[in-house]
Amino acid sequence: MIADLHSMRLRIPAFAKINLSLAVRGVRPDGYHELHTVFQTIKLHDVLSFSQTSGPFDIRCDDPACPADRTNLIWRAAQLLWRAGGFSGRPRGVRVRLQKKIPMQAGLGGGSSDAAAALVTLSSMWEIALPSRQLARLARKLGADVAFFLAGGTALGEGAGDRIKPLEDRPSSWVVVVVPGFGVSTKDAYRWFDSDQTIGGRPVPGNDLQAPVARRHPEISEIVAELSQSGASHAAMSGSGSAVFGLFPTKAQAAAAARGLERKSRQVIVTRTVAREEFDRRRFRES
Repeated sequence: MIADLHSMRLRIPAFAKINLSLAVRGVRPDGYHELHTVFQTIKLHDVLSFSQTSGPFDIRCDDPACPADRTNLIWRAAQLLWRAGGFSGRPRGVRVRLQKKIPMQAGLGGGSSDAAAALVTLSSMWEIALPSRQLARLARKLGADVAFFLAGGTALGEGAGDRIKPLEDRPSSWVVVVVPGFGVSTKDAYRWFDSDQTIGGRPVPGNDLQAPVARRHPEISEIVAELSQSGASHAAMSGSGSAVFGLFPTKAQAAAAARGLERKSRQVIVTRTVAREEFDRRRFRES
């Protein structure tokens, strides 16, 4: 019940993702690119703390680089859900505190995951019982990746990446995520992809966006090569970048590779994949 939920503080993990593969299959009539991508949740996560307030809906974030106004996807998720529940005016009654752990502009889906966590949690707090299909429609309005974070685990994304089909979870892997000292906007990555196609550029197997981004930021290719040389079974840029990941069978191998990849200009994270069952179990917890 809403009274019970309001009597406690809810701490919700919002997991990051990597794209195990990403194929761009042309431009759709609506201007978005047609994609065929395999998503995978990883344990790296932001933390959203929800608590009761008597005033308007409010967001605070511990990272000053992250906007906490109406441009934040959490706020947009709250507004969409509030209206879908039949309420008018500005959302009220909940305060959100966001601890950012997922690097921004890195292709790891942090903002999208935060939005999905907000949709699920606020639905309970405001007692808005929406069918799963309607909740997924709201997610798609927020962004192509948001719908995936309602499912988690290993999943296929088609269309603009928003048509999600759960797949059998891939075997558990340890993941080294390397974030260089620059970000890449999704808009720029796709613009570079389109530009390079006109001059005969070839995509890199695994992620069609990797080659155009690496042409502007050669460090991407350098990190992929370093991860492969360190024993990664698969290494690629995630999404539109700038993060690059490598998959390893053991934590010890991942940790050893991470040590060799450390630079002052980089953030290196050792994490692991999260299967759908664990995602479902952990995504709504209270403390």
